[in-house]
Amino acid sequence: MPAKNKNVAREWFNTIFYGALIAIVFRSFLLEPFNIPSGSMIPTLHVGDHIFVEKWAYGYSRYSFPFGSWKLWNGRFWATEPEIGDVIVFRNPINESQDYVKRLIGKPGDKIQMINGRLHINGVQVERKDPRPYVIATLPKSMRSVGYYKDNMSIKGNKLWVDNEPAPYNYTIEYKSDNLCNMYNGACGVFMGTEYTEVLPNGVEHSIIEMTDDAHFDNTQTFTVPENHFFFMGDNRDNSSDSRGDVSFVPRDNVLGKVWFVWYSHNYYAPMMSVWSWNNKMRWGRFGMGIK
Repeated sequence: MPAKNKNVAREWFNTIFYGALIAIVFRSFLLEPFNIPSGSMIPTLHVGDHIFVEKWAYGYSRYSFPFGSWKLWNGRFWATEPEIGDVIVFRNPINESQDYVKRLIGKPGDKIQMINGRLHINGVQVERKDPRPYVIATLPKSMRSVGYYKDNMSIKGNKLWVDNEPAPYNYTIEYKSDNLCNMYNGACGVFMGTEYTEVLPNGVEHSIIEMTDDAHFDNTQTFTVPENHFFFMGDNRDNSSDSRGDVSFVPRDNVLGKVWFVWYSHNYYAPMMSVWSWNNKMRWGRFGMGIK
C-alpha cells in the first residue's frame, strides 16, 4: 500500500478510535443520555423526553461502564448515598438488558406499603395535597391532522383546549401508530386522572398521578428494604412496573445515576424530517427543564 494511503487509513482509524474512546469516557463518568419510552413517570417525565443522567452523582459500579453485565467486579467506588425522592436511572435486576427510571422511595431498613392508594413509609401515611385534574392523551397518528374532539375538549398537536380555551390543568399528549392502537385494547385514548403533590418524609415535594385509589398496586403487603438495596416507584402510580411488582428491590450496584434535565422532548407526532410539523411535535417548554 502506498505511504499516502497508509497515512489516510491511519488518520481514519485514529479519528474513529479516539472519538469512540472519548464518547465512552464521557458517557461512563460524566453524562449519559436516555430517552423515556413509557408513561410510568408522568407527570415528571413524559414519553418522548430525552434526558441527561449525572453519572458521578452516586459514584460508579460495573454497570456504569460498557459490558457491566459481565460481572467483572462488585461494589461501588467514590460512592455517595442517594436521597429519598431522587429520580434515578437503574439497571433492572430482573432483566439486565433494560434500564429503568423511577423515584427513590425506600432505603435499606425502610418499610413501604400502599393502603387504599396511599403511600406509607415506616408506618406513617405520606401526605398528598392539592388534587387537580390531569389528562393523559394517547392518540393514533391518523388523528394528528384532524384532531380529537369530544364534549368540551379538543386536542391538536401538543395543545389541549377546554371550552375553546387553553386547558386550566396539566396534561401530556403522545401519538402512537394506528396498528398499535388497534391491536391493544386500551392502549390509546384520553384518560382523566388526578394530580397530587406528594410530600415525602424528608420534605421533598413532587407530583404524582392517580387514576384511582383501587388499582392493582394500591393495596400491597409491607415491603422491608434489605441491606444494600433500594425501593423505587413511578410517579404514575397506577401505570408503573416498579418495586411493588416484578422489579422488586434494586441492588445498590444497579444504580446508574441521577436524572439531571430534559434536553429534548417530542410527542411522536411526525418524523424528524417533517420540519413543517415541528410546532405540533416539539414540546418546546420542556427543553432544558430540570427534574426534581
